[in-house]
Amino acid sequence: MDNVGDDLFETIFMADDRHHIQGYHEGFDEGKQQGWHEGQNHGRIHGAKLSAEVSFYSGFAVTWKYLLQNDMNSKARKQLKLLEMLTGLIQTFPLEDPQHKNLQENMEQIRAKFRQVCSLLHISTDFHGYINSPGQLSF
Repeated sequence: MDNVGDDLFETIFMADDRHHIQGYHEGFDEGKQQGWHEGQNHGRIHGAKLSAEVSFYSGFAVTWKYLLQNDMNSKARKQLKLLEMLTGLIQTFPLEDPQHKNLQENMEQIRAKFRQVCSLLHISTDFHGYINSPGQLSF
């Protein structure tokens, strides 16, 4: 009978530890799942911003190439060449691979080329005043 009493005592005594361990595992699993959802949401938001930025640069380049295509002076040729370089960077940008090892580096190259094109075209790179809804384009 001593054995039964010891088992009961052991069960009561260890209940706190068991509940603590069980609670830890349940909390860890819940936190992992919540973190996964938050990470997906964060990735979606930043992916959409990055995609919008690249699309803006692409539209900018296509529009200016169209406007300059019939102008054949040396300044326009230089501008067109830079616009072609910007377009080339955009076309090779890994939009379909968010874990590409050079994603940030490629994005910085596109931004730098965009600033260079704007400088050559004598255009401000600050487009915040031209946007109708606040916060729509905030690169």
